[in-house]
Amino acid sequence: MASTSPTNEPKKSRFRRGSSGGATKADGASSTRGEAKEPGRSAQFRQVFETARANDPALLAWMIGAFALVFVLLLIIGLSIGHPIYLGIIGVLLGVLAALLVLARRANTAIYKSISGQPGASVAVMSSLRKGWFVEQEPVGVDMGRNRQVRDLSGAAMVYRAVGKPGVVLVAEGPKGMAERLLASENKRTTRVLGPEVPVHTLRVGTDEGSVPVERLQKDMQKMPKVLNDDEAARITKRLRALGSGRPAAPAGIDPTKARVNRAAMRGR
Repeated sequence: MASTSPTNEPKKSRFRRGSSGGATKADGASSTRGEAKEPGRSAQFRQVFETARANDPALLAWMIGAFALVFVLLLIIGLSIGHPIYLGIIGVLLGVLAALLVLARRANTAIYKSISGQPGASVAVMSSLRKGWFVEQEPVGVDMGRNRQVRDLSGAAMVYRAVGKPGVVLVAEGPKGMAERLLASENKRTTRVLGPEVPVHTLRVGTDEGSVPVERLQKDMQKMPKVLNDDEAARITKRLRALGSGRPAAPAGIDPTKARVNRAAMRGR
């Protein structure tokens, strides 16, 4: 009686091909859906330009003026030395660079102006400080006034803290009276913790007399005299964070993170 020899090949499932193909299609569809198409450089540039121009109508005139000044200057030099085409091409390239530099500088100022008065505008500007600054993303003090159970922080006074080579910088925002009282309280507490050898600077962001416009906050902080090194600033930051704020930074039911400014919108993305 003939017998068939057993084979080592696994049985093929009748559903194997269909399931494999279906999985492949599903994976391909999910990967296609998962890939978020990022805007190109030209789209990002156009978005930044439109956002900045909406808050600074003179932006285009400044960019054209910067380009024309550089181009005409190099063209005159080229005519004087007998190489107008060569220096004219260089003038176009350098003129475009000058226009972009004007855009970058005035766009930052325009965008900072657009967030003026919003809760968290101070920390949004402070977060873009150069290396060497330690900025607390949460307020170290909040005064809600009479509306302690209201989640809207538009009428609250808040104090943010940054530590750098100039020392400790406390920045207050909100209604003038509440902000000044809260700032004085935080100044006294910080001085008591660190001692008189560590400078403590106080600033209030606003548009009235005696305050600093939000678009000038970063510049004023960078102009402060430097008395500490990086290691000393880092140690002071760790000490202040370890001690905490001494009281809850925000009343119960308040989430300070919801008061932050959208930094992606500031970058034009």
